Amino acid sequence: MYNIEVPDDGIAQKVEAPQMKEFVKISLKDDPKKVCVLPRKYVDQDLERIKNMEIFPDDVWVVTYPKCGTTWTQEMVWMIGHNLDYETALKIPQDDRFPFLELSSIATNFPKDTFEECKNQARPRFIKSHLPIFLLPDQLWTVKPKIVYTARNPKDTAISWFHHHANLHGYQGTKADFIEAFGKDLVPYSPMNDHVIDFWNIRFQPNILFLFFEDMKRNLKQEVTKVMKFMEKDFSQGEIDKLCVHLSFDSVKNNKMINKEDIIKQVMEMTGREYNPEKFTFIRKGKVGGYKQELTREQNEMLDEYIKKAEFEIEYQF
Repeated sequence: MYNIEVPDDGIAQKVEAPQMKEFVKISLKDDPKKVCVLPRKYVDQDLERIKNMEIFPDDVWVVTYPKCGTTWTQEMVWMIGHNLDYETALKIPQDDRFPFLELSSIATNFPKDTFEECKNQARPRFIKSHLPIFLLPDQLWTVKPKIVYTARNPKDTAISWFHHHANLHGYQGTKADFIEAFGKDLVPYSPMNDHVIDFWNIRFQPNILFLFFEDMKRNLKQEVTKVMKFMEKDFSQGEIDKLCVHLSFDSVKNNKMINKEDIIKQVMEMTGREYNPEKFTFIRKGKVGGYKQELTREQNEMLDEYIKKAEFEIEYQF
């Protein structure tokens, strides 16, 4: 059913890291254009388990390519799905309320089985994944639970992914190598274009809500209202305003139940590093257009060409 091969471009090996390594390309035998780069550990541990996972109609999923506003979207979806339960949200870490399905099979030496954690949640289950459509559970497309997908422009995504990979996964290589690998679809979860386009093409299905990170930045209340209607909830304007304060960038960045500070400390300790919040935080800058200060002219042009490959399918927001 799948082809598993080591990428033949050496840049893929250059961007491996202590906490995410041994990259392979996974593709469908009957449709080799469906490809995803992931650590080999994922193939051995979770590929079949996730494909065969039992899905329930009251599940709620958030799916994104990495660094596209996932954490922000999760908190919005969880709060709306739980009728604005601030007491629980401020007491229980988001990763316990809304676990990351395949985390333990992409991270080296992760201390628990996140697949089992997701599977055994009390219903309704809230599940996060970065997997592309062809690797997600088969039953998602027959049972049809609610799925919220968030996309972001590739330039800001690439920069955010680089900082995440360097600081959380321990990547020691250069930004130039990482951006080159991103443009060649050789960083984890790539190709980004296909990841986004596949969900864009099913965005009109009633159980799918497609959002853009940039729209959340420009008009959060508007996007909160979209999610509220999608989740079949009805809140007053005052309740929506309060939720938008809870979801504001500064609030999320400084909220220890959301900002994953404990996880960052744990991962850095595992790789013999000391956590320095002045150097890196999981929720970093959250800007639209931050790439303009970080990409060279050549890198910017290369990513322009990358985006052109998708321009007839999706118009990325900038």
